[in-house]
Formats: sequence, structure tokens, C-alpha cells
Amino acid sequence: MTDKPIVIAHRGASGYLPEHTLEAKKLGFSMGADYLEQDLVLSRDDELIVIHDIHLESVTNVVQKFPYRARDDGHFYVIDFDWDELKQLKVHERIDPKTGLAIYPNRYPVYKGNFNLHKLEDELRLIQVLNKKNNKHIGIYPEIKKPSFHHQEGKDLAAKTLEVLDSFGYVSKTDRCFFQCFEQKELQRVRHDLNSDLKLVQLIGGGPDNQMATLDGLNEISDYANGIGPALDRLFSAADSSEGYSSYQLVIFPKLVSMAHEQGLLVHPYTFRKETIPQDIDLVTFGKMVLQLIRIDGFFTDFPDLGVESVNRFLESR
Repeated sequence: MTDKPIVIAHRGASGYLPEHTLEAKKLGFSMGADYLEQDLVLSRDDELIVIHDIHLESVTNVVQKFPYRARDDGHFYVIDFDWDELKQLKVHERIDPKTGLAIYPNRYPVYKGNFNLHKLEDELRLIQVLNKKNNKHIGIYPEIKKPSFHHQEGKDLAAKTLEVLDSFGYVSKTDRCFFQCFEQKELQRVRHDLNSDLKLVQLIGGGPDNQMATLDGLNEISDYANGIGPALDRLFSAADSSEGYSSYQLVIFPKLVSMAHEQGLLVHPYTFRKETIPQDIDLVTFGKMVLQLIRIDGFFTDFPDLGVESVNRFLESR
């Protein structure tokens, strides 16, 4: 286990401001996160857009601004728009497009504020300026989203991302950058074909079966990656009830973490949220408890200030 677990601001301080806005990134920086996450999707004119989905309708006003630009499946794809069009959109708190209601009702009010999409270059420039002005070394944690979809559309998301990262000085394992992806073959390609020397993290989704979460799978991952990013439900489960569940009903699965560490892999699970933890415990206490029970090397959280406090309390208790 790392001496001090790192706190990764998941989509910025997305528990307080709309996800992946520059405002959310500035707040995450000021709250003391060690790394800021960037999800990446390509536009039609090959600009790297910082957005979680390959679609636009859950976090922007694209339906109102460009009502006739959906594909036959009803989705408005980032890749169907040029940057000059995308920068006209307003970003809002994440909603269910079918209902227009917020996914997390107690967060930033939907449709309030004046937030915009931005390019990866804009964010990297901001982070580097903030680091210089504040004498800090906050890192970046980019994720390429659905690279196989981009390949089908004739675009190489990984190569473009590495090109931009290189231009900002992120090229090796010693740089403050983790490069993550869910698609195993693409991450292998990044290491072996595109010859990246960055720290690579293999994301592992939740659910009952995933070969990557086995000993053989982790051994294979260690051939090209430096860490894994498992969903939280791979580390513990909880008994459900009509009243929610209690922290005392948590069932811990430390085996994945210990197996990963045996393979020399870091473990950075996702995502610590107020809304998805036991109802009888606050996020700081919950985070400290998980760090004590499962020796992870860091974690993603929508609430970086609370994540930092969790780590500090954990370190004080050692």
C-alpha cells in the first residue's frame, strides 16, 4: 500500500459543481485533491473534449440548441459536432434525459449557472498555471472513453490524447499523470503499439463476473499496466433493506486488493459519493473505515475535500 493514499477529484469537485467544468476543476484543486480526472471524447474536427459520455444530452442543452442533430438512436453524439458548435452549449448538472430530473437532486441546481464545455488543452493549461502560482504539483488522470467506438468512426482517440499530453510534458512514469481506460485491448495498444511510458490504469467495472478481477487476469494486466481502477462493489457489498443499509452490514472483499498488490499493481477504486454509502455514516468516516479495512492506494471521489479529510484521519489513526 502507498504510504499516503491519493485523492482523485472525480470529474473535478463534481459533488458541488457540474461535472467536468473548469469551475469544478478549480474547486477540486483548491480542496487539495492530488489528481484531477479528465474524461475524453473527440469532436468531429478532432478536438479532445472533456466530457464523461460520448453523448451530450445528459449534461448539456444540446436538445434545445441543436434539436435536429440526433442520430437514429435518439442520442446527440459529441463526435457529430465541431468545436465551434460545442462551445455554444451550456453545461448543467447531470440529468436523466428522459425525465429532465437530476440524477443527484441535492447537488448543484439543474439549469442554474453559466458553465461551458472545454478542451483538454484548456484544462491542462489551467492546471499547470495553478500549480506554478501555488507551488503545487497536482496531477492529471485522463480516461479515454469508448476508444473502440472512435475507431469505428475513423478516429484514434488514444493517439490524439498521447499527442496532446506529450505537448504538455506528460510522457513518462515519473510524470504526475495516470492514463486510464476500460477497454483492455486499447490499453495494451497504448503500451505496446503506441509505446507510451505513462502510468497506465486498467479500469474494471462492477458486476458478478470479470476475468480481469481474477489472479490470472491481474497477472495479464501487470504486463502492460501499473494499476487497476475497480468499481467499489468489487471491494465490498452491503445488505439491502427497505430502510437502506447499515455500515455494520458491509461485507469486505480484500482479496482483489491483495492479489493486485502481489502483482505490483496500484489500486484506485471508484467512486466515493455521499449518495451511495450507508445511510448511517458520513463520507469522511466511511472513507477512513475503507482505508483501514482495505489497503487501497487511492480513490476517486466527487467530494475531494471530504476525501482529503478521510485520508488525514486515516493517517492520524495509524
